[in-house]
Amino acid sequence: MLATALKLVTKDHGSQVAYETANKTEITYQELDQFSDEVGAWLKKIGIVEGSVVALCLPSHVEYIISYLAVAKVGGVTAGVNPRFTSRERQEALEILNPELVITTKGYESGITNEYRTEIIELNQSTDQIMSKQRLKGKEPGTLKPNPERPVCICFTSGSTGKPKGAWFANKQLQAISDLDTGGSWGGGGSRYASTEFAHVGVMTKLPWLLSTAGTTHLVEKWNAKEILQLIHDQRMTSISAIAPQVALMLKQENITNLDFRSVQAIVTGGAFASPNLIQAGREIFGAPWSVRYSSTESGGIGLGTDLEADDSEALYTVGRPREGVKAKICDSEGKELPKGEIGEIWLSSSAIMSGYWNDPEATALIIEDDWLKTGDLAYVNENHCFVLAGRTKEMFIRGGYNVFPLEVEGVLSGHSKVSEIVIVPRQDQVMGEIGVAVVVPNDNHNPPTLDELREFGEIGLASYKLPEAILCVKKIPRNATDKIDRKQLFELVKNPKED
Repeated sequence: MLATALKLVTKDHGSQVAYETANKTEITYQELDQFSDEVGAWLKKIGIVEGSVVALCLPSHVEYIISYLAVAKVGGVTAGVNPRFTSRERQEALEILNPELVITTKGYESGITNEYRTEIIELNQSTDQIMSKQRLKGKEPGTLKPNPERPVCICFTSGSTGKPKGAWFANKQLQAISDLDTGGSWGGGGSRYASTEFAHVGVMTKLPWLLSTAGTTHLVEKWNAKEILQLIHDQRMTSISAIAPQVALMLKQENITNLDFRSVQAIVTGGAFASPNLIQAGREIFGAPWSVRYSSTESGGIGLGTDLEADDSEALYTVGRPREGVKAKICDSEGKELPKGEIGEIWLSSSAIMSGYWNDPEATALIIEDDWLKTGDLAYVNENHCFVLAGRTKEMFIRGGYNVFPLEVEGVLSGHSKVSEIVIVPRQDQVMGEIGVAVVVPNDNHNPPTLDELREFGEIGLASYKLPEAILCVKKIPRNATDKIDRKQLFELVKNPKED
């Protein structure tokens, strides 16, 4: 499916620039197709065939895309190993995969042991030299028979506390994701920037429809708010796609008011909580509506979303409704659907949901039941049929016999004028069992909020037992390789009462 999408877009838009690298090297769709053909021929020559697993331990450069396409053309399975993984996380991912080949580059070899066949490539070459040592010039890998069940990619998820797990997707899921995201439309062109690592589900499962737009993706050496803003301005980009913390960093740039964002028609965020204050500020600065998306790696990046034309009650405080082709419900611990207003776990069902965790049937059985995906996220459905997040099932804590859902508390307290970002973390307490600690990134480090100010602000919308009883101000919230909040680090930060 991936190779077919590239062939089709190349036929009509071969001369269009597909990728512009950080050093301004341009790769057309014709070159992308040719280079991936030639790398595919090389892969076939060295024994990579249908069903072979190839791990990409690479940063988000064009060589990653070429390698992914080449593996797909021989029927192999590409596993993206996030370049931000530590050596230990990289090693754990490779142990799960047991790949036939690892493609990497200098600086990303740690954690790759001698038991794996490894190819070290050079990055940032001129167009004619891109992966030249891994290309059989003028050769093609041959044609594969269509097979909707053939595995195509593995996307690793490292939750806020656990080890990486590899969600795998077949041709049928990539086709479904393309249909659900675009309705099967082609063309449209335009410019965009890469907002996530290529190993992320947002690229791995969505590359077919990203290619089908015949647009140009602008790459940066490392995500940088100032550089991204300049790209949006220079290229007259029509949409801003990011996780909420990235938008927050954009809005803090001093030069932002000097840039022209009249081309922007939509802001789309997912993967992290977007506070009402942030959404309002983003809409004002960029002059565009904001859609909050909710999904997961396991759901193929397809789930819920707020409408771009939604009123504030939906746009600021919810994650919207199931997108077309998606079913969602709130269930208790026994799998029974709960009525509106009651907090439970979000279950999703769609044709985009992963086939399972690679080489881990036990973990798969725990999360998929009768074609429903148990997300591990807590929420309730409000009177307008919108889903309101309340946290993770494993993040809920009990204070004096009452359940406290951190995301609910964060959603209220993030509206405080002195708060840039806030996370509620439980800490053991001899009297109450557990209490909530507010870990806060202040808007002004010289004038941070006090605990009393937060509690006074929050008592209007929250029961007293939900309010934090300690505060810790930090410069930034720790995040892991997949940009999820790193709960392990936060637990360590708050466990010492002397730090309050």
